[in-house]
Amino acid sequence: MASNGIVDVRPKFEKIYSELKAQILADPAFDYTEDARQWVDKMLDYTVPGGKLNRGLSVIDSYRPLKAGEEISEDEVFLGCVLGWCIEWLQAYFLILDDIMDGSHTRRGQPCWFRLPKVGLIAVNDGILLRNHICRILKMHFRTKPYYVDLLDLFNEVEFQTASGQLLDLITTHEGATDLSKYKMPTYVRIVQYKTAYYSFYLPVACALLMAGENLDNHVDVKNILVQMGTYFQVQDDYLDCFGDPEVIGKIGTDIEDFKCSWLVVQALERANESQLQRLYANYGKTDPSCVAEVKAVYRDLGIQDVFFEYERTSYKELISSIEAQENESLQLVLKSFLGKIYKRQK
Repeated sequence: MASNGIVDVRPKFEKIYSELKAQILADPAFDYTEDARQWVDKMLDYTVPGGKLNRGLSVIDSYRPLKAGEEISEDEVFLGCVLGWCIEWLQAYFLILDDIMDGSHTRRGQPCWFRLPKVGLIAVNDGILLRNHICRILKMHFRTKPYYVDLLDLFNEVEFQTASGQLLDLITTHEGATDLSKYKMPTYVRIVQYKTAYYSFYLPVACALLMAGENLDNHVDVKNILVQMGTYFQVQDDYLDCFGDPEVIGKIGTDIEDFKCSWLVVQALERANESQLQRLYANYGKTDPSCVAEVKAVYRDLGIQDVFFEYERTSYKELISSIEAQENESLQLVLKSFLGKIYKRQK
């Protein structure tokens, strides 16, 4: 397959999911009963392939420019897709458990896995299984590669960072529920970087770098740029949750009702006068639509939308400047492509 980036890899990527699922269901380390096989089959189809697949596709999208000008073999495309699916498996594992912790009802337009009548808290074990599938897939396909240990290290480290970010989010929200003043910008940034940016932005590119024979220790600046990009992405998410068009983003935002440590509320708390603070304290985290409207009114009075547009402008400028400081032009292409996909997005 040519490395010209024109070939759409999505159909091939989606097909490889079925191959990986079949391999998991035939793993000789576990003697499946028919019931267990059917359960895992259904659980995987319900939780793994249903998203936008952006993270998974980003591995092969990043690998192409790194092999600048070289032909990419079918085998390399396959392995890039396998690593992409490992990231999608990781995402599914996080989301299953997140939904239980948050008491969520829907995910990707359907009931959360644990909400299905026969599932309930069996979903906790399903999450653990998904995490273990990643190790099995990596062993099946990468055990003979010189970067196998680095891949295992990478997935272990990013999982640790994400789980630690989730802990920070849970305890901050728990404290914030009684004291909104706990929501401050350094706390917000730390939660976002660990909970979202590492696995969503750094992990796909790090996988591609390892496949290309690179040492990740030589690319700490690339990691920092991607984590900064992931932070910008989450701020966009927070903005769209409140001000985006539900028809476009595909969901109705509930950050205000859910007492989320959102970028918007942190900015509002920094800027509000005494009476605006009282209105925020009285209405934030309440499900009553009039309370939500009151919070949004405070946001509008404070010009939080304009604050976001200014943040978006300066973040983009800083990111472009950091990217252009990279000596490696292939890496510049990878990073600019990532940024291009998210800049001024509407969903």
